[in-house]
Amino acid sequence: MPYRRRLRGRDSGQVAIEYLGFIPVLLIVALAGIQIGVVAYAAEQAGTAARAGARAASLRQDAQQACAGAVSGGITVSCSSGAGGDSVTVTATVRIPKIVWDFGDATKTATMPLDH
Repeated sequence: MPYRRRLRGRDSGQVAIEYLGFIPVLLIVALAGIQIGVVAYAAEQAGTAARAGARAASLRQDAQQACAGAVSGGITVSCSSGAGGDSVTVTATVRIPKIVWDFGDATKTATMPLDH
């Protein structure tokens, strides 16, 4: 019996070492999940800005101002618009914030009919 007790005492530190080895993997997975959420959020904001800009441009208002007003605070958006025939198209570009990896920009386009 004393032999078993001695072995159990030696093994108790091994579990702590195994957890320490697994922590970096958990951190990378968590940061990747956060980064994916940020990418999705930036793409959603770009879509919202493009629709708002296209709506404003179709009413012959300032598309850039409408784009900027449609996104959440702290997000920078740039919009470009072009009219062609009976419709106007606005493209909104939002910079994706870098958490771990740099994914560049999220770009969305919306088209609305011109209001006559």
